[in-house]
Amino acid sequence: MTAKEMILKMPEVFNSEAAKDTNAVIQFDISEPLYGVINGDGMQVFEGQATNPTVTIAASDDNLVKLFKGQLNVMMAFMIGQLKIKGDMMLAQRLKSFIDSEKVAALNNQQKPS
Repeated sequence: MTAKEMILKMPEVFNSEAAKDTNAVIQFDISEPLYGVINGDGMQVFEGQATNPTVTIAASDDNLVKLFKGQLNVMMAFMIGQLKIKGDMMLAQRLKSFIDSEKVAALNNQQKPS
C-alpha cells in the first residue's frame, strides 16, 4: 500500500473516542499532498494543500509508509530529518492514538492475497 492509499484509509481506522475533543487539520506533505480534517466524531481526507493546517507532517512516501507500519522510529526519523513536523507538536504526538490498531489489523488482513 502506498503512502497516499494509507492516508486515504485513515477515516476507516479512525478512533473517534481518542479524538473526541479534537478539531484539527493535518497536512501530509508527500509526493501527492493530502490533508485530514479531524472533528470530534471523525476524520475526512482531501487531496491537496490545506489553507491553515494545525500541523504539517513532511516525509518521503517510503518513510511515511515505514512510519505507519511501525518500521521507522519516529523520534530518530525526526532528529535526522527523515520526518519534519511543523505546527502543533503535541497534536503530532497524539496522532498515533487516533488510529484504531484493531481496525488497521483487520484492514491489512483484507488486503493480503489468499
